[in-house]
Amino acid sequence: MGEAHATYELKEPASPEPLLPHEYSVAGWFAAAFLTLVLVSAWLVWRRRRRTPGHPRDVRLLAYQEATCALEKITAVQAREAAVQASLILRQYLALAAHDPALFETHEEFISRQDALKALSESARAACATGFAQLAALKYAPQDPDMAATAVVSTARGLLDKLHHGFHD
Repeated sequence: MGEAHATYELKEPASPEPLLPHEYSVAGWFAAAFLTLVLVSAWLVWRRRRRTPGHPRDVRLLAYQEATCALEKITAVQAREAAVQASLILRQYLALAAHDPALFETHEEFISRQDALKALSESARAACATGFAQLAALKYAPQDPDMAATAVVSTARGLLDKLHHGFHD
């Protein structure tokens, strides 16, 4: 049988040096290091700002400041619209400051819940019930109430102050 036997011969691999650039640029390494430093610094700043204050008083103070600013920005002309906006702002405040689900409840659910606002004093809870009842009466009145929107906002601001100062510490 005239088979030809192939011989397998090991050869040295080709050198990778022709593939490498001849001049190494130090500026490229500095640019990469600088970019990495900027990205890490930006991430740390973003993380620090995103973190909420840990102490409950700090959380309440931040929620109070946000609610105060939001109440000042109400530009409603009608009392009903002002009452709707003020009610939402106050419920957001309670959700943040007292960790209360008032933001996600109807007025009837909120006032019927026995464990609502246990972190507040009795007088603050009574003021809250009265204030939200007044806002609900304005929101759900059959006709637009004959009341100035600024009066609704100032009443809501007074309720916010009572709620903020009514926490047990």
